[in-house]
Amino acid sequence: MTTPAQAKPAPATPVVPTSVPKDQVKASGYRLSAATGLHRGDRPYQQDQVRLIKHARIAGCILAVLADGMGGKSGGRKAADQVILTAQQLFERFAPTRDDPESFLRQIVMEAHLMIKLTAITAEEEPHSTAAAFLIGPTRACDFIHAGDSRVYHFRGAEMLSRTVDDSYVQQLVREGQLEEADANTHSQSNLLTGCLGTQQDPPLTLARIERLEVGDSLLACSDGLWHYFTPRELGAIVHALPPREASEMLVAKARQRARGTGDNLSLALVKVDPLPG
Repeated sequence: MTTPAQAKPAPATPVVPTSVPKDQVKASGYRLSAATGLHRGDRPYQQDQVRLIKHARIAGCILAVLADGMGGKSGGRKAADQVILTAQQLFERFAPTRDDPESFLRQIVMEAHLMIKLTAITAEEEPHSTAAAFLIGPTRACDFIHAGDSRVYHFRGAEMLSRTVDDSYVQQLVREGQLEEADANTHSQSNLLTGCLGTQQDPPLTLARIERLEVGDSLLACSDGLWHYFTPRELGAIVHALPPREASEMLVAKARQRARGTGDNLSLALVKVDPLPG
């Protein structure tokens, strides 16, 4: 994606093998199965970053955070790295039984936003980043936040229950009734953002809460380099049918195939609430 004054870099041929680390966090009566995916696409450099982090002391508590950077060869990567670093540092001090999840997620985005603005002093272009994160607590409550056009999806089985709404020009047109949702992806200005981290204005933060995830639920955070190539029905079918690692690999492979040599960086974090075997 781009801010209104910035163009995307030209595509390049080399690709990077898919990276899909996997983890499982067991809790009473269920387990959290998780995986991430990251690919450079057809861009000359990688500006997406993604992490899944288990809480060091509390079982069943996991943080997923994803960032899609913008700002020249180094600026975008620095911005995305800053989102991840900020999340890691704050999560080390987060106490699920004491601290407010919404305030914690808001702090990640706002502190990263301020740090990205400081890095603009040494960057060749003004760095920006999206952010999408979700926090699953030990009671299976889930809070999530986003800024920009990286998304968080909530599926129950194969059905999408909700997703975040992009801070983008085309989404504004959809909201105003000037554009159909189905036509948003193919609009000539589909990559223009109306808000993100690192700009002079504070990012528009959208927070939401799921009071209790059910067994069979899935949470998917992903950048526009991935979701651009799928309908919600397709995403739901894949994340429901396959374990997280295999689902991540399939999503990355399908996105690469559908991009036809013009794909953006792409990233995803997927967590599923599975029943314990036996």
